[in-house]
Amino acid sequence: MTTAVTITERAARRIGQILKTEGDGAMLRISVEGGGCSGFQYKFGVERAQAEDDLVIERDSAVVLVDPASVPFLAGSEVDFVDDLIGASFRVVNPNATASCGCGTSFSV
Repeated sequence: MTTAVTITERAARRIGQILKTEGDGAMLRISVEGGGCSGFQYKFGVERAQAEDDLVIERDSAVVLVDPASVPFLAGSEVDFVDDLIGASFRVVNPNATASCGCGTSFSV
């Protein structure tokens, strides 16, 4: 099983914009938590501390951290940024998800 998580160019650009406003040393953490309407949900947050066992993904000015417990749920996923009629948001295309909610923020495996 691959642990790779891909960040699209659009997502990297948006993450870079967000991190620039947060100052030096800011990174985006993506994690998976229990909850949401489908069983699990994605959580995005800005962080300054990197754990020794974090998966670190870098693209352009974007630095993304994934904790070891979330890696199996996100393995093979692509993180994109979309700006459409319902709003702008990060979207995770997750091959491990067997179902997801309509808003795309929660999923089940």
